[in-house]
Amino acid sequence: MRFFLNQPEFRISFLTIFLRSHILSAKMMLQYRDLAKLKTKKIMFEDVFAARDSVTLEHLKELSSKRRVIEDSINQTSFITEAIAREMYGGSTSRCEQERLRLEQYLPLLENFIYHVDFVGRNSQIDRWISQLKIQWSSVLGLSSFFNLTGPKFAQIDNLRFELGMTLFLYGAILRERALEFLPADLKQSAFIFREAAGVFDYLAHEVIPSIHPTPSTERPPEATPSVAAAISLICLAEAQAVYITKAEEIGNTGFGVLAKLHLGVAELLNDATTCLNSGVGEYKSISSRFLEFISSCTALHELRSQKYFAESLKTDGQVGVAIGVIRDAVNKAEKKMPGDYLWKSVCRREIENAADSLRKYESENEFVWHEKIPNGDELPLLQGNKIVKIEPYKPKRWERELAFKT
Repeated sequence: MRFFLNQPEFRISFLTIFLRSHILSAKMMLQYRDLAKLKTKKIMFEDVFAARDSVTLEHLKELSSKRRVIEDSINQTSFITEAIAREMYGGSTSRCEQERLRLEQYLPLLENFIYHVDFVGRNSQIDRWISQLKIQWSSVLGLSSFFNLTGPKFAQIDNLRFELGMTLFLYGAILRERALEFLPADLKQSAFIFREAAGVFDYLAHEVIPSIHPTPSTERPPEATPSVAAAISLICLAEAQAVYITKAEEIGNTGFGVLAKLHLGVAELLNDATTCLNSGVGEYKSISSRFLEFISSCTALHELRSQKYFAESLKTDGQVGVAIGVIRDAVNKAEKKMPGDYLWKSVCRREIENAADSLRKYESENEFVWHEKIPNGDELPLLQGNKIVKIEPYKPKRWERELAFKT
């Protein structure tokens, strides 16, 4: 290996790949990777629900077994080695892919269990069993989860759809993490998985969470509110569109004007996500300020990229003065929205510096060649965004097996 590294051709090739990878990564959205850091407490279905036959008992035991694997994984209490885990999950070395497969083994069993509990109908015995399960999940978006020095704060809601909802939230978050793993090697696959994650959160917001009815005294975590799930669905769509833009930039045959509209489309999706969160005020007391800053920072970043491309498009059309006004206004606005997070700040700072470099070149060229008037903010043209991504609908699966309970 040392011999090849010493060869000039290899060093140039390796450096090219390395730089290309980091340039592509720099063009992507900022990354928020806390959504999958949920924790939960142990559930034993067969210890609570009384089965009428051996088939039902086996189903309950398998349900507990599949969930226990997820519990151990997300709570980081598993003793399975990496080699065994790789063998168990099709040879995949990706933690996210292994987690996805675990969830896909559990969810159809859970869907079937909930279906038969609903078929029996709610009564005092069923309600008592559900309460005895003690379904508890922590929050990664609640403000209190980041200031609790004694460990994660768990919310308990005695509703089986709370278990389904939080499991689906974890599933969507894992898909989103998996999409990030494909960057920058496989942009097409990454964008598709982002759209899959968007579909999971959309299903969660409209089909599952509305049926969770906690008691008035129970505070539901943000993850179990329709507005948060809908907002994250839009964020996943924005991330998918950002990946498609990166693909277009990589190919290099997309015009500046089109790229400007696509970046603005990303910012509009993120603004829609903020609107969703604001519509849910009252469903929860507080939400992580870091999560909110992530959304606002991503919005500002793509607005800046949009205006930079817009300015390049205007300059190409001979409107140098207008281009200067557009990019100058964009840089000033971006400076005011600088995020606090170090990594996010470095990406935004680099983007602002690139835009400022373009601005200086435009101004210099205008001063010596064109002498065009530079319009003020109110006189600048407005750009219409373009949203090209759609949700990949989530289709729940149910392992159909007859269950009978002693009620």
